[in-house]
Amino acid sequence: MENLNEFLPFLIPLVVIQFRLLVYTIVHILKHNHYKRGNRTLWLIITIIGMSFIGPILYFILEKEED
Repeated sequence: MENLNEFLPFLIPLVVIQFRLLVYTIVHILKHNHYKRGNRTLWLIITIIGMSFIGPILYFILEKEED
């Protein structure tokens, strides 16, 4: 438990950033109808399953179109 307390100041901001990125990505997916690759369901699954930064980052790298 002592080791966790040492890393807590670093983990809390990462968790907050991860959660905000996930929410932002899901909102973006739900608002847009056109995708270069795949469809809405596919990107929601990838984003939610790959929740630890990988899913949202993949979406914005591979899929996001210019608004």
